[in-house]
Amino acid sequence: MCARTQGGGDPIPSPSTTGDDIVVEAEKVKGRNGRKAIVAIFFATILVISVMPFIFSDDSNAGDTFTDSALGAGTVTPAVSAGSSHTLALKDDGTVWAWGNNSNGRLGDGTTENRLTPVQVMSLSNVTAISAGVGHSLALKDDGTVWAWGSNTYGQLGDGTTASSSTPVQVSLTDVTAIAAGGNHSLALKGDGTVWAWGYNSNGQLGDGSTTNSSIPVQITSLTGIAAISAGQEQSLVLKDDGTVWAWGYNNNGRLGDGTTEQRLTPVQVVFLTDAVMISAGVGHSLALKGDGTVWAWGYNYYGQLGDGSATNRLTPVQVLSLTDAVMISAGRDHSFALKGDGTVWAWGYNAQGQLGDGTTANGSTPAQMLSDVSSISGGWYHSIALKDDGTVWAWGYNNNSQLGDGTTAQRLMPMQVMFPVDDDTDDDTGGDTGDDTDGDTGDDDNGGLSTMAVVAIAVVVIAGIGAAAWFLLRKK
Repeated sequence: MCARTQGGGDPIPSPSTTGDDIVVEAEKVKGRNGRKAIVAIFFATILVISVMPFIFSDDSNAGDTFTDSALGAGTVTPAVSAGSSHTLALKDDGTVWAWGNNSNGRLGDGTTENRLTPVQVMSLSNVTAISAGVGHSLALKDDGTVWAWGSNTYGQLGDGTTASSSTPVQVSLTDVTAIAAGGNHSLALKGDGTVWAWGYNSNGQLGDGSTTNSSIPVQITSLTGIAAISAGQEQSLVLKDDGTVWAWGYNNNGRLGDGTTEQRLTPVQVVFLTDAVMISAGVGHSLALKGDGTVWAWGYNYYGQLGDGSATNRLTPVQVLSLTDAVMISAGRDHSFALKGDGTVWAWGYNAQGQLGDGTTANGSTPAQMLSDVSSISGGWYHSIALKDDGTVWAWGYNNNSQLGDGTTAQRLMPMQVMFPVDDDTDDDTGGDTGDDTDGDTGDDDNGGLSTMAVVAIAVVVIAGIGAAAWFLLRKK
């Protein structure tokens, strides 16, 4: 029996074979079986190692993307918004995520703990737009209601109180189509083209003709036919249907663009500017995008944030140099961005914390290209964030409060990917997430629905089984 093989053509000793011959033959067979076992183990190991990258491909992503086919892609446009030291992101499933500084609960997760990576804003779903201010945040739902959270010292949450909230509270407004969070005030555009404002008003940024703070929305009665709104640090901008731009509030360094430095308690027209299609207010400067793809800027220019090649403040709009085919703009604290039609991002202005994302800390008074394949861009105080075409989110600049969302507090001179959590469960949570992975996975993984640990266990068992079989063959006599 010891000399018989299990197949493969190995010889079976005849009864006339001597004892010594049998032993020699058995040793030969055992050697051949041993070599076969070793070869089997080798190829099995190679096979398991080869398929591991495919098995683990879904779990190796550094961060979630913003697409989820299981929830109906395209129902909500993903977006990003950079505040002073925190950041918001809207996924296309209508959930909102936040990270960075959480003073006064501006992240909306029910705590005041800073977050190194994104956490979901509590009890908030069906969101269509977001806006991050200095210490508070806003969200617009698909039913036209507005929700706010964070600092409320001046009534900027619009709930009729001055109590801060670490979870969203409803603003007393309906039929809203756009929102904007400023320094400590907020704006909303309603479906009828009227503009409403609330919060801090020491410089007339509410536009109601007074300097009285308001904890509930007040209508700016002189404005109708408005297409877009933008809230700066202590000034506000609106774009009218006719392509003109109007501004009010603090006017130091000419940030209102009316040719003066006089504070305005009610809206005044930005001079020499027509055919505008988009606006963005920073801290001390403002931007406008015209229908021909050119970008115009006015206000504070010490760091070159107006992009006209100088450091001279401008009381009226000047054209940003060497920039055409722009489709989106964003004004940060003292830096500026333009997104071109080809998906490239161009940046200029203050760069001491690397907020331009060009790998340096040198300021720039004219636009320089720094990123491609981008669909949305937002400039914060000292950091910046971009949403790429593939749904990934990238951030750069100052990171002392983890506002870059990369799991660290290290300053970044170049874009780093934001690390969104990968959701492997299928249970609904309080934020309206269905549990489907935001990379478009519907729960049917390529590994047959098995978890990563299950796949590892199976691989170990397979290898162990082959090893045990080899050991058995080697011990046969």
